[in-house]
Amino acid sequence: MRQSGRFSARGPRVANRTPDLQDFQHRSALQAKAKRFELSRFDPAAKPFSSGDKLRDRARVDALALKIDQLQDMFYADRRYRLLVVLQGTDTSGKDGTIRGVFGQTSALGVHTVAWKAPSEDERAHDFLWRIHPRVPANGEVVIFNRSHYEDVLVPLVNGWITPEQTRQRYAQINEFERMLVETGTLVLKFLLHISKDEQRARLQARLDDPTKHWKFAAGDLEVRKQWDAYQQAYSDAIAATGTEWAPWTIVPADSKTHRNLMVASAVKLAFQGLKLRYPPGDPALARIKVP
Repeated sequence: MRQSGRFSARGPRVANRTPDLQDFQHRSALQAKAKRFELSRFDPAAKPFSSGDKLRDRARVDALALKIDQLQDMFYADRRYRLLVVLQGTDTSGKDGTIRGVFGQTSALGVHTVAWKAPSEDERAHDFLWRIHPRVPANGEVVIFNRSHYEDVLVPLVNGWITPEQTRQRYAQINEFERMLVETGTLVLKFLLHISKDEQRARLQARLDDPTKHWKFAAGDLEVRKQWDAYQQAYSDAIAATGTEWAPWTIVPADSKTHRNLMVASAVKLAFQGLKLRYPPGDPALARIKVP
């Protein structure tokens, strides 16, 4: 819900008030008399989809994950659509955890995750979308991008490797790329997992304190953390430039891992249901076959 110009909901939902995912899209922030989109208008500690009971919320996430599995089975059989899920966020924002929590019940058949890293020398020799296009979903497939093509603008921008003009050009190219995907049958869901700087500090420290999580920590994480404000502004600018009618951004308050999964799972379920999925008709002759 909206409070004092900041999108926040720390406690249980207001009675009879069903949260609307559109309240957490970039367009809602712009409609709130803002001159420009600012990520700071969204409270990372908000829990608009929470019941107020953590155990109940976890059970809801589990139930949603099972429902998504059922819908994905129909989606795979239907083969009329493709689904691209983009998960963006700072280090420790919970991209891996979201994939486990939301898609952990789905079959490996038809659901694929791509974890994007820094481009290779060969990839840098091509346009920045060259490596992206071969990994988008085919008919009936769900592909989840853990980070995405947006990294090829955010990182160079913050580090001063591309000019403002090149930045605007890349965002325009992303918009046309995503428009082409949508016009040819791909549903594009883009989620910005929004955590606070304090929450990131706690999660990074937890990785350092647990030897089994040391593999997740890189010395460069602390250097990137020093650029926190620059990345927050870069995300704001990216969302403003690429939050389109055909591929809008949804800002997910993600300080709470349970709420993060609950909100993303709710959005994915609604997206599947909006497609009016169906199983393909069977051959009538099959009804007369008896297995000996």
